Amino acid sequence: MGDFSKTPEWADAVDAISVAQRVLLVAHVTPDADALGSALAIGLSLTSAGKSVQVSVGEPDFVVPQSLEFLPGVELVVAPENIAQPDLVISCDTSSHERLGTLAQVLHDAPNSIAIDHHASFTGFGKIHLVDPQAAATAEMALKLIDLLDIELTQAIAACLYAGLVTDTGSFKFQGATGDTLRIGARLFDTGIDHSSIARLLFDDEPFDALTMMGTALQNAVLIPEAVNGLGLVYTTIATGQRGDLPELAMERVIDVLRRTSEAEVAAVFKQADDGIWKGSLRSKAVIDVGAVSTALGGGGHRFAAGYTGSDDIVALIAELTTQLASAPKI
Repeated sequence: MGDFSKTPEWADAVDAISVAQRVLLVAHVTPDADALGSALAIGLSLTSAGKSVQVSVGEPDFVVPQSLEFLPGVELVVAPENIAQPDLVISCDTSSHERLGTLAQVLHDAPNSIAIDHHASFTGFGKIHLVDPQAAATAEMALKLIDLLDIELTQAIAACLYAGLVTDTGSFKFQGATGDTLRIGARLFDTGIDHSSIARLLFDDEPFDALTMMGTALQNAVLIPEAVNGLGLVYTTIATGQRGDLPELAMERVIDVLRRTSEAEVAAVFKQADDGIWKGSLRSKAVIDVGAVSTALGGGGHRFAAGYTGSDDIVALIAELTTQLASAPKI
């Protein structure tokens, strides 16, 4: 981990934004609603303040995934190869420079940069750090920054933040949610957002091919009761051929079903990317710190939800995970 301030540098961030004219907001590769929603919320806020704003993700030819197209502000999104040179880069929900993808060098070369994150595994990249592992979502941090900038919380901005908040808290049911999280949710709700529509589009709207892919993944799931020192592991794999023309993001929801397995403390889904490399997503219920496990495997995340990028050898990856889980720290 890099040497960075563990106290969020709010004043420095406000000063940096006040003098910047061209701002680039960056969400992590394969963005979820917290990463892209936070970036869009800040982007809409800074646009209203007269800044020239672009939002991007470090994947060549990036376009907003269909599942997130409903977010306000998507018109700010450009592919990384089409961005204008920024005065300031703000990364959102990104724990390491590797997760910036092709935009890592752009952040490094920018005159100034701000990293907004809530992962305990944040590595310290960038110049100004707004990092709080106690925050339930990066959306919480984004809202505080918007407040400090004295920018009006519009319904569009609130919708982006609400999408991030409910995603990273599992609709407020994960252990990371606090009373403050619920109060923030109520404040966003009170702007007049269509919370029911946001929840449906995030959690209850899937193309038929995605349901078929999930059915195959669940049918191929493996339960190892003796793993994790008897606490149990359940895992499945999703190869590129199993998802057909579906994007990588379509595989994310499988683990939300797999983690319900009563006999397993830890759930894992191994997803094969277009380049053949397998990515692991981990979830735990109450005992095991999968964030520490993912960090040891080269990734990062939270105590109960984390992920990492492995290799093209799925058999070795599964063996490596079971070995790491045997000595995993408890919460």
